[in-house]
Amino acid sequence: MASKHWIAGVVAAAVIGVGAWVYSGAGQSAAPQSTFVLLDGSQKTTADLKGKVTLVNFWATSCTTCVAEMPEIISTHNKYKDKGFDTLAVAMSYDPPSYVVNFVESRKLPFNVALDNTGGVAKAWGDVQLTPSTFIVNKRGEIVKSYVGAPNFEELHKLIEKLLAEPAAA
Repeated sequence: MASKHWIAGVVAAAVIGVGAWVYSGAGQSAAPQSTFVLLDGSQKTTADLKGKVTLVNFWATSCTTCVAEMPEIISTHNKYKDKGFDTLAVAMSYDPPSYVVNFVESRKLPFNVALDNTGGVAKAWGDVQLTPSTFIVNKRGEIVKSYVGAPNFEELHKLIEKLLAEPAAA
């Protein structure tokens, strides 16, 4: 009987330990190696994200939540862009490029927008299928938070400010 309690205690300690490890940020993973093809035809890679805090947003013009959150993403970008923050919006493979270009031009999006024509970028970032899906990448190129659906922007801003205050150590 005592051994059952001992085993239960060990299991509980392990679960608590793993929970603390994940919560502390020790479970951060490197952003997947990807090449983003921007609307102007230029390319950006995951390596280019290092040194800045970056919001990577998978979205579609046909996604009502994506369209509704875009003004907040623009506002967030404008608020932090001069402090070492960047935004990269990745249009899903099923989104017609002409719709994406029209959206970007009509809404005057102030950040880079990539077309994921093959779906390869979405696949690399955890097989993203639900939009919006947003990832926050720290200065070291690690994903520190992800959201499916619109994020709580007040919470997001606090996280961005915390990450911007961190050194960009390699």
